[in-house]
Amino acid sequence: MAKQDRAIRTRQTIIAAAARVFEENGYQAATITQILKEAGVTKGALYFHFGSKEELAHGVLAEQGQAWSLPARPSKVQELVDAVMVHAHRLQTDPLVRASVRLTLDPHAYGLDRTGPFREFGEVCRKILTAAKDQGELLPHVDIAEASDILVGSFAGVQAMSETLTNYADLSERARSLLRYLLPAAVVPSVLAALDYPVDRGAVVFAEIQAFEGAAAE
Repeated sequence: MAKQDRAIRTRQTIIAAAARVFEENGYQAATITQILKEAGVTKGALYFHFGSKEELAHGVLAEQGQAWSLPARPSKVQELVDAVMVHAHRLQTDPLVRASVRLTLDPHAYGLDRTGPFREFGEVCRKILTAAKDQGELLPHVDIAEASDILVGSFAGVQAMSETLTNYADLSERARSLLRYLLPAAVVPSVLAALDYPVDRGAVVFAEIQAFEGAAAE
C-alpha cells in the first residue's frame, strides 16, 4: 500500500509540474526536460506514468473534471448552478485547474486533442438538464443539447474574459451574471425564483463536497 501511495504522489507531482510548465510556456514550447526539472523526478519515473508530452497534457486536462460529484438537490437546475459555480471557484483557487483550462484554450496546442473538457462538461450539463426537464423545471421549448452547448460555450468565453482582465479574480461574479441572464430563457419562473447562487456559492458547495469526501474516507 505504501508503494502504491508513493506512486500516486509521484504521479500528482509530475502532473502539477507539467501544468506549471504548460501554463508558463504553452504546449508547443514546453519540453519533457523542463517538466523533469520542475518535478524533480527521474526520466524513468516520468515515463512510468506518462509515455509522452501529449499524455502529460491529457493528464493535466483531466484535472478539470475531478469535482463533478456534486451533491444532489431537489431542484436539478440548482445542481446545474452548482456545477458552474464550483468550476468557477476551482479556477480561482486551484492552480492545477487554471493550468488545465489555459491548456484547453491554448490556440497553439497543435495536434493535442483538447475536446475532452468541453465534452465532459457538456455531458454533465446535458445529464442535469435532462433530469430537470423530466421534473418539469424547464420551459417546453428547451432543446437539451442546444441549451448545454450554449451554456458551455458561454462559460468558456466568460472564463477567457475573466482570465484576461483580472486573472480570474472576478470569475464567480461573472459566472453568476451569466446564469442570471441565461437561465430565464430556459427555466420555469417558479423554479428560477427559488435558485440560490450568491457569489460564494461555489466555495460553499465545494466545501460541502470536501466534507463528504473526507467523511467517506474515514
